[in-house]
Amino acid sequence: MKEKNFYTSDPLLQKLLKRSLPEKFFEYADEKLTAFGERVAGAIDDRAVHTDREGQPQLIKYDKMGNEINEVWVNEGYRETVKETYETGIVGYVHKEIPELGHQGNYVYSYAQGYLLSQAEPGFYCPVTLTMATSYLIDHYAAEALRKKYLPHVIATGDTELYEGATFLTERQGGSDVGANEVRAEAAGSDMYGEIYQITGEKYFASNTGMAGVAMVLARIPGAPEGTKGLSLFLVPWEENRVENRAKVRRLKDKLGVRAVPSAEVEFEQAKGYLVGNPKKGFKYMMEALNLSRVCNAIASLGIMRRGYVEARDYAEERRAFGGKLTDYPMVRETLTNLASKLEVEMTATFELIERFDQVMAKGANPSEEEQAMLRLLIALLKKETAEQAIHFSHESIEMHGGNGYIEDFVTPRLLRDAQVLTVWEGTANILGLEVVRLMRKYNIHQTFVQEMNERLANLNPVAVSLKTPVEQAIQKLTGMLEKLVQLDEQTQLMHPKKVAVQMTKIFEGVVALEMIEEEDPRSKAVTEVFLQQTFGEETDLSDLALQHYEAVVNHVVEEAEVVK
Repeated sequence: MKEKNFYTSDPLLQKLLKRSLPEKFFEYADEKLTAFGERVAGAIDDRAVHTDREGQPQLIKYDKMGNEINEVWVNEGYRETVKETYETGIVGYVHKEIPELGHQGNYVYSYAQGYLLSQAEPGFYCPVTLTMATSYLIDHYAAEALRKKYLPHVIATGDTELYEGATFLTERQGGSDVGANEVRAEAAGSDMYGEIYQITGEKYFASNTGMAGVAMVLARIPGAPEGTKGLSLFLVPWEENRVENRAKVRRLKDKLGVRAVPSAEVEFEQAKGYLVGNPKKGFKYMMEALNLSRVCNAIASLGIMRRGYVEARDYAEERRAFGGKLTDYPMVRETLTNLASKLEVEMTATFELIERFDQVMAKGANPSEEEQAMLRLLIALLKKETAEQAIHFSHESIEMHGGNGYIEDFVTPRLLRDAQVLTVWEGTANILGLEVVRLMRKYNIHQTFVQEMNERLANLNPVAVSLKTPVEQAIQKLTGMLEKLVQLDEQTQLMHPKKVAVQMTKIFEGVVALEMIEEEDPRSKAVTEVFLQQTFGEETDLSDLALQHYEAVVNHVVEEAEVVK
């Protein structure tokens, strides 16, 4: 049975928001997310099916008279989803006042909206992500005149014309090696909005092409050094450049999944662009936006995980085989219990990350170097883990459905196709592993990490204390691994960053799981016990813990005798 409301059926999301948001803000968010959760589970989900199957974006290269126009067509349902989503303030209220509250929103609320949206249309959450990154860059680094001209459109909530955003980094010869980028920018005077440059060159994987009104583009000014230090950031208005044939679309990418978003190969021929910020800090600015996008990536992954789990759970409850429901069988119960426990811990860990993100990345914030480094570390860890888990959850959901799971009449094939890109976008596991190494070398972040985890373990409640041993042992194992790692030569060290990242992720999520335990809530203890076993237990463990806790974890049914007095 299809969920009728992705928000009201998700008590954990409601709990996390109630914990994070001030009372009046939560009341507002609760009302708005109830409405949005219904739309996402209904009309937006239905449109997503059409877009994925029959209504994919199309490039209209020439008009009927043979003139080159480079327009991108999207279906009307997709346009309606664009309108409905942006008018919720998913981007805008991060940067401007929510009228009903009289104050600005935050990333916690925005990412909650993104999590709901991604359960139906993770492909469309990509343009939302790019618009969030664009608004961040303009709001933080554009000159005041440029900011006043473009930001109101990028953060529009129905009050003015919407300009979606895009961030064009990738070039054919560069890929993840952004320092190899060759697109160049020549000075061309100035106007009332700032310094004008002419942008020339190719961007090879440019998502939201044709829909974005503004693209944030990295390019190299003559005389700039090689590598990332020589890249500057430019705001490129799309439409005026397209009309004048200075921004051309070579072709749209034929992608495995996330078909809703038009990703293209774009050619700039002396396209008009405005310099943003210090010309020597373009890459730094874009990396800040990339960290924002990595959190969005984790949120999209969580959305797919939640949808995959719910589809598997509901199908198993309805499907009858061999004389009983699928949920009568122990292996099915174990799978669902493990998925539910992992999802709850992953959700809680990610929303803790988002609270930190709000504090560190807010305009005018003055975080310490250590706080910034710790945030970058947790972003790298959780982006990698959630993306991989999105694939795992999609796979498990398909398997739970059997042959039906492989049929496009069901949502499960699309979940798997859409999940696969999340391990690539915003940095592969290798790139994220290198980020961990950089943070270790520059900030000794591993020492900060271990110290924080130990401090948190020392402050657990009595029920949680009894379960902390495997996490303490994991910290000891990590410490030993790091001691050996520093003794190796550099090339050998670079073989092992992912192993370090995996161990750190297990520890962080283990600590979060222990902190989730509430003394008066036996279900929270059950969730943690199952999570700790699947995370730190041996594969040969023949325990029936998942079966014992199935009713509590999956069905939220707790035996009266289990209640802690």
